[in-house]
Amino acid sequence: MKVVSSIKTAKKRHPDCQVVKRRGRIYVICKSNPRFKAVQGRTK
Repeated sequence: MKVVSSIKTAKKRHPDCQVVKRRGRIYVICKSNPRFKAVQGRTK
């Protein structure tokens, strides 16, 4: 999973990518191609 500065570019990588917000972080998940997973936001 990559830490990315821009979720917009991570979402455009593949049509199946979804943006999900969990525990204050923003995740990009992709079922068909798991290498496109990404996360944005840190724990405080």
